[in-house]
Amino acid sequence: MAFNSQPGPSSQGMQGVSYPNYGSPSTMQHRATNPHFRHFEWYEEFKSCRRYFLDVAQHSDPVQSLAAFLNIQLPFQKQPNPVMSSNSPSPRAAGPEMGGHMGQPRFGGSQNTGQAQACSLIPYIRRLIVTGYDSPLILHGFFGDDWVAGVGSLHEIERRNYLFAAKSTSWMKVKQAYDMSPQETVPFLKPLVDVSEVEIQAAESSWSEWLAMQDWMLGPRAPETMNHSPHVKREPDE
Repeated sequence: MAFNSQPGPSSQGMQGVSYPNYGSPSTMQHRATNPHFRHFEWYEEFKSCRRYFLDVAQHSDPVQSLAAFLNIQLPFQKQPNPVMSSNSPSPRAAGPEMGGHMGQPRFGGSQNTGQAQACSLIPYIRRLIVTGYDSPLILHGFFGDDWVAGVGSLHEIERRNYLFAAKSTSWMKVKQAYDMSPQETVPFLKPLVDVSEVEIQAAESSWSEWLAMQDWMLGPRAPETMNHSPHVKREPDE
C-alpha cells in the first residue's frame, strides 16, 4: 500500500523507515513507564501525530481504503459528531442554546481544539496491530514523520498488551476485546508481526511481574530475581 502519494513534508524520510528497537532497556516503553518520563516533551510530539492524522491522513485514499478494509471508522466518518480536522469545533461550543460563555474552555485556549483533543489514536493503533498492519510504513502514513517519538511508545505498549491478551484467554474473548462497537468489529486477527527476540523477552519479564502481582508477591515479598534474572515465572499447568 502506497502511503504519502502526495508530495509534502511528511513524504520525506520514507526510505529506510524501520521499527525502533522495541523491548530494549532504552526504548520508549520503558521511558513511558518511568516516573521520570518527560510527559510534556512527549506530548508535543504526540500532538504533531494527532494533527497529521486528523488534517492529512484520514483524508487520504490509502488510509481511507485500509480503514474500510479493517472496518474502523475514521474521525470524519463518526456521527453525529465528525471530526474533520484538528481545528474542528467542540460540540460544547456549538449550538445557539449553549450561550456564548458556555463554550469557553475552562483553562483558556481555543474552542476549536476541544473535539480534536477528544479524538483518541489508541483504537487505530490497536486495530493496525491485531490485523498485522502496524508496519513502520503504515504507521508513518497514519501519523506522520513524528510517529516514533509521538506514538511509538503507545504502539510498543499495545503490542505487548496484545501478547498478554493472547496468553490470558481464548481467541473468541480476545476478538471480543478488540471488536469495538457492533459496527466496527475486527474482521480478523493475526499473530503479532515482526517480533524480535528482545521484544519477546521484555514481554516475558513484564508477564512475570503481572503473575507476581496476582500472587501478591510485591514489595518485601517480591522474588529477589525479579529484576535480575532473565528467567520468567511460568503459569501452573491447568
